[in-house]
Amino acid sequence: MAAARDIDSILKSWEFQPGEVTARLLKARDGRQVLQMRVDMGVLQMETDLRPDGQRPHGAETYYDYLVGEVIREGGDFRLSKEQCAEADREFIQFYHRRLCWLSLREYHRAARDADHSLAFMDFVREHSADDEWTLSHEQYRPFVLFHRVQATALAALQDEGPEAAIGELNRGLERFRELFARYDAAEQFDQDELVKRLLEMRESVRQRYEIGRTLDEQLAEAIRLENYELAAQIRDKIRGPGSG
Repeated sequence: MAAARDIDSILKSWEFQPGEVTARLLKARDGRQVLQMRVDMGVLQMETDLRPDGQRPHGAETYYDYLVGEVIREGGDFRLSKEQCAEADREFIQFYHRRLCWLSLREYHRAARDADHSLAFMDFVREHSADDEWTLSHEQYRPFVLFHRVQATALAALQDEGPEAAIGELNRGLERFRELFARYDAAEQFDQDELVKRLLEMRESVRQRYEIGRTLDEQLAEAIRLENYELAAQIRDKIRGPGSG
């Protein structure tokens, strides 16, 4: 009797939820941990480390790593071919799916790691693409990837260190957003951006839930902005703790 090759039992026991990211971690038959994502009419299975599909492109850990090696071999004038752009797109999509799963599972350090990979790859694309239109097609998603990165690092900090650390991560993330808008001469759009608003709401939610006022880092930034350097020095001493002087 032929072995069953369909996935009927999986689909019946794991219902698809439209509009939601449904993911799970489990052990494969060989004992390794894999990540699964329920999608309409099927299941995506991903590796938890390096490239989600488990491949090693040209022997490298990821396609991004392979391309960095190509730049080292060929020099700074290296430009991506159409075939390399297509392969880069494959990797972007794979890391996107896995990042969504990590966020759904509250694996925030892993989500931030995958976001960092995509952001670094976007930097590479911007520098080495010969097709400006293709480059912009990726740059338009940079705020979304950055949002996931800030969200993940803030929630990881909240779990590991507490609310003040989470607020610090959110502030650093908001500053990266401000720099991104300035790079594209769109600084006036910063305050109206929906992702920025969501991060600000997240920061205020943390303040209210944990009854946190302005953190020492925020007080320091304000003192420097007002050129009150004596107060800034006092706040720095508080940050460094006893015996720092």
